[in-house]
Amino acid sequence: MEKNKQLQKRIKKIKKGGAEIYHEKNAEKGKLFVRERLELLFDENIEIEDAFFANCMEDGLPGDGVVTGIGKINGRTVCVMANDSTVKAGSWGKRTVEKILRIQETAEKLQVPIFYLVDSAGARITDQIEMFPGRRGAGRIFYNQVKLSGKVPQICLLFGPSAAGGAYIPAFCDIVVMVEGNASMYLGSPRMSEMVIGEKVTLEEMGGAKMHCSVSGCGDVMVKTEEEAIAFARRYLTYFPQNYKEKPAKTQSISQKPFDKSIEEIIPENQNAPFNMYDFIDRIIDEDSFCEIKKLFAPELITGLARINGQSIGVIANQPCVKGGVLFHDSADKATKFITLCDAYHIPLLFLVDVPGFMIGTKVERVGIIRHGAKMISAISEATVPKISVIVRKAYGAGLYAMAGPAFEPDCCLALPTAKIAVMGPEAAINAVYANKIAKLTEEEREAFIQQKQEEYNEDIDIYHLASEMIVDGIVEPNRLRHEIMTRLEAYTSKYQVFTDRKHGVYPV
Repeated sequence: MEKNKQLQKRIKKIKKGGAEIYHEKNAEKGKLFVRERLELLFDENIEIEDAFFANCMEDGLPGDGVVTGIGKINGRTVCVMANDSTVKAGSWGKRTVEKILRIQETAEKLQVPIFYLVDSAGARITDQIEMFPGRRGAGRIFYNQVKLSGKVPQICLLFGPSAAGGAYIPAFCDIVVMVEGNASMYLGSPRMSEMVIGEKVTLEEMGGAKMHCSVSGCGDVMVKTEEEAIAFARRYLTYFPQNYKEKPAKTQSISQKPFDKSIEEIIPENQNAPFNMYDFIDRIIDEDSFCEIKKLFAPELITGLARINGQSIGVIANQPCVKGGVLFHDSADKATKFITLCDAYHIPLLFLVDVPGFMIGTKVERVGIIRHGAKMISAISEATVPKISVIVRKAYGAGLYAMAGPAFEPDCCLALPTAKIAVMGPEAAINAVYANKIAKLTEEEREAFIQQKQEEYNEDIDIYHLASEMIVDGIVEPNRLRHEIMTRLEAYTSKYQVFTDRKHGVYPV
C-alpha cells in the first residue's frame, strides 16, 4: 500500500514538470505546458509514455526534460518527442538524448510518423561528455532523422527555441511549423554572435519565425498560436500515408462551390498581364482542400497539398502576380523540397505552368541560380509518382523544363487554348534575332516589321501546331480541366516506375 502511494506521488510530481515559476513565465508568453500540447495533438492524450521515470533520482529533472511516447491522431498511430521547457529550459542531458533516440527507433520499427514538439535551449554544457560526442550522443538523433527521411513522415512543431546543434532537428524534418514571437532556431545566439564576430542582432533577426519562414526558408508555416500549429499538424498528416510503403487514404470528395467567374474568364488574353493563380487553383481542387507549404518564402512559386476527387495531390504553380512568375534560386529550392516530399509518399504532382523562365543577371548568377535550377530539374526527373503538367499560358525557356515539360516524362502534358511554349516570348525573340535590322529601320517601318515578325513567330509556336507535333498530349477546354485531371489521376493510380538502376545520383547541391 505504501509503495503504491509512493509511486502515485512520484507520478504526480513528474507530470507537473518543472517549478511553478517556469510555468508562469511560459504562460506569460502564450506558451502551453508540454502535456497540454500533447492533449491537443492526440485524439485522447498520449497512450504510451516511454521512460517516464528517466532521471527520477535527480531532483528537479522530471523525465529529464522530454516526453516521448505513442498516441493516435485521427485514429492513426504516431510517435512523439516533446521538450518540457519548464525543466532546465528543455535542455538535453544524457537521458534526454537516449529517450529521443529510442522513440525514433520505435517509429522506424512500427513504420509510423513521428512528431517533434521542440522547445529547447540545446545541450546542457555540464553534461556534454555524456550526451554530446559518443555513438549514442546527440549526433545520433540527426543520423536517425536522415535514416527516417522518406520512410515515415517527420513533422516539427517549433514552439520555442531550437538552439545550436538542436537546430538540426527542424532542419531534417519534412515540415517545420513555427509559432510567431516564440519560435526560433539558430546555431549561435545573438549574445554569442556579438561576442565572437561583433555582430549586434535581435533574436528575431537572427532566427525568428518570420525570418526563417520568409527569408531563409528553414521554416515552412508560420502561425500565431500553439493551438493553430497543432491544428495545422493534425490536418497536414491527413494528406500522407503512415509510411513510404502505403499510399495516402482517399477521402470523400467535396463538391466545389459555384464561382462568379469561370477558369476561362479569369485568364487574361494578354500573356504578360498578371492574374492570381490561387483563383485558378481553387477552381480545380476540392473545396477548402488547399494546404499551402512555404507561403511566405519565394511566393513567385506556389506549393501546397490539396485533393482532387478526394485524392491527395501536390500542387506546384507559378504565380504571375509575384515577380511575373519568374523562377529564382529560392523558388527552385522550394520546389525541389516539395517535389521530393510528395514523391517519397506517393502523392501525385500537378504542375500549373505560367512561367517566363528563370531570372537572369549577375545577382542571381552569383548565388548559383544554375545550380539551384539543376536541383529542381533533378527532382522532377527522378519523381516517379504520377505527374501532370498543364500549360496555362506560357512556358518559356528552361522554365518549361523546370515545370515538368514534355522531356521530363510527365504522364501527360496538357495545354489550355491560351498556352504558348517557346524558347522565349515573341517580343524578346524578335529583338534577339533582328535587333540590328530593326535599329536601321525608320520608326514607321520598324513598327510594321516587328508586328509582322511577331505574327510569324506566334504562328510557329501556335498550340495547335505543337499538338499536331505531339509535343503536348491534349488541348483542354478550361472549364473541363478539373474533370480531365480527375479522370487522368484515376487512370494513373496503378503507375509503377523505377527511375534508373544505380546507388544514387551526384546532385548539384
